[in-house]
Amino acid sequence: MAVVTPLEIPSIRNRISDEEWKARIDLAACYRLVAFHGWTDLILNHISLRVPGTEDQFLINPFGLLYDQITASSLVKIDIGGNVLQDSPYPINQAGFVIHGAIHRARPDLHCILHTHTVAGQAVSALDCGILPLHQSALQFYNRVGFHDFEGIALDVDEQERIVRALGPHKVLILRNHGLLTAGETAAEAFSQMFFLEKACVTQMQILASNQPYRLIPKDVCEHTVKQFGKGGRLSDRAWPALLKQMDALDPSYRN
Repeated sequence: MAVVTPLEIPSIRNRISDEEWKARIDLAACYRLVAFHGWTDLILNHISLRVPGTEDQFLINPFGLLYDQITASSLVKIDIGGNVLQDSPYPINQAGFVIHGAIHRARPDLHCILHTHTVAGQAVSALDCGILPLHQSALQFYNRVGFHDFEGIALDVDEQERIVRALGPHKVLILRNHGLLTAGETAAEAFSQMFFLEKACVTQMQILASNQPYRLIPKDVCEHTVKQFGKGGRLSDRAWPALLKQMDALDPSYRN
């Protein structure tokens, strides 16, 4: 990944709590990881993280920076009403507030939300079948994905209720004819979910493009496997420290 020099935004480290600063570092790292894996759409899309100790505040990207330019200090703090709570030279993306604000308000158990417009994700979002049980990695999403029909660019606040209803009890949402969304208790979990969801989408589209007969995994095996995924704790908790080290080695400026 080519190193992009971040724009000069003064550090706010001494103006916030240790808990919020750690959250900002995790979220900035998540943006850099998404850029590293090529899941970006210029300055569009969003990843948000609830401010620790609050129920109605979250951090989101400044609208105007590429993901590999985002730093801990450049993240914008807003509330679930879309009000900016700190000085920033950048606005926020209204669609980010509509989608993320809705889920942050309705699901206090989910602290981080990640939304993408990847080629494979958009392709699967246009398929009636959703994620097919074609391989092991896809089975962690078996019967655990919500679907929200496309209503246009997510700028209308009245769409929030339908987004929340479509997500239901899940942590993964396919926005029909739009893209992918994952959520988690931490930035690590939301990123990990997207990593495997994106991989499942890429694999599925390659299988369908082969025009060869394919084999679906039987339902009973799917149910057994998805339960196995739920055992042994979250893989993301084990992987996150290594991912931070990877970002530190590539470009530690996200910590600024």
